[in-house]
Amino acid sequence: MKKIILLVALITTCFMSFAQLKVGNNPTTIAASAMLDVESTTKGLLPPRMTTTERDAIASPAAGLVIYNTTINCLEYYNATIWVSNCGPSNYTNGTVFCGSPTTVVDVVTATGRTWMDRNLGAARQATRSDDAPSFGDLYQWGRRSDGHQCRISPVTATDATENTDLSTPHGYFIPVSGVPQDWRSPQNGSLWQGVSGVNNPCPAGYRIPTATEFIAEAATWSGGAGSLGGFGSPLKLPTSTTRSASTGAYVGATGRYWTSEHPFSFPYLTYAYDLQVGYAQNFGRAEGFSVRCIKD
Repeated sequence: MKKIILLVALITTCFMSFAQLKVGNNPTTIAASAMLDVESTTKGLLPPRMTTTERDAIASPAAGLVIYNTTINCLEYYNATIWVSNCGPSNYTNGTVFCGSPTTVVDVVTATGRTWMDRNLGAARQATRSDDAPSFGDLYQWGRRSDGHQCRISPVTATDATENTDLSTPHGYFIPVSGVPQDWRSPQNGSLWQGVSGVNNPCPAGYRIPTATEFIAEAATWSGGAGSLGGFGSPLKLPTSTTRSASTGAYVGATGRYWTSEHPFSFPYLTYAYDLQVGYAQNFGRAEGFSVRCIKD
């Protein structure tokens, strides 16, 4: 009898409140700004639970659709372009957006005695060959946090970011820029990836973006030379992953460019990246989309 009365009260409230619905102990009260008001001090709201494979089988998901992903044990929502997860392992910064499953942290010690991650950020595995696509990982614009822009299917916007952590309008968008300075942020900030405490350091706890000097020191130990052959033959197993154009956001062929944290002294608006195609570090604009390989501090 009590359940019937509650149901009648809910239906009455629904019609009297312009289709608003209240579920809970006080069905006659509802928050004015809510279409659905769930009230409880002993129970929670349970969304649909599914694996990543089941999630990806959803046809034309609506923007704002929410599910609980049992593959990564995380609540996710669809932002009209990609599925966004704002949780993950505790060794990643709170708020990190993962384009798939969080990158597994596996250490590898090189001939220099330094410890690196054995795969690129966003990669599903360590490379099995130079052109092994699952090992390519995400493509970051220099200095940006893991906000979703690094995902290979992220949309583009012509609006520059004005905040260090990019929480404004372009949040999650790749930001192409043509002309000098070729940077996604206005005004520029050259300290966003400096060390493990860098404001936007995308690496897991205890890791950071390497310097150009550290990359060059590694290349000097590669028996196959400083280019792509030596990079893949080294303990780092560096693949020649694709890049993303700074001016258009379009994808460019396999070159294998890896960001560093250093700036050229004579061109402080540029940043060094180690280029496997040519076998040395070069200057690039910060709006380019390159791979990231983290080194342990």
